[in-house]
Amino acid sequence: MSNDIEVSTGYTQEDRIWAMLCHLASFVTFIPFGNIVAPLVIWMMKRDSSPLVADQGKEALNFQITMVIGYAVAIVLFFTVVLIPVSILMLVVLPIWHLVLTIIAAIKCYDGQLYRYPLTLRLV
Repeated sequence: MSNDIEVSTGYTQEDRIWAMLCHLASFVTFIPFGNIVAPLVIWMMKRDSSPLVADQGKEALNFQITMVIGYAVAIVLFFTVVLIPVSILMLVVLPIWHLVLTIIAAIKCYDGQLYRYPLTLRLV
């Protein structure tokens, strides 16, 4: 009975798995902008059938867009002579931040909790 609503979270296991996949799909990096496209596809497919996926898909998408902007800023700063150390620091910290927060979000979603990424632009 995997489709039964769990009393503790109010979400089905299927909803929790799809919400978790919204976050983990950001690791699709073998296609250009796959970290945005993959969560977007899952969110668009499931947002009408699951409130958890609707919320967490949007959250994952906002975080991935924020990360792309952060990486773009770091790359642009690299071409300024004065800010090269800042750029290098960003290019070291951003991937770690990206990895850790995405894994935390996926775990929280699988537990049926709504997760909010810190320092994320809410664009969608």
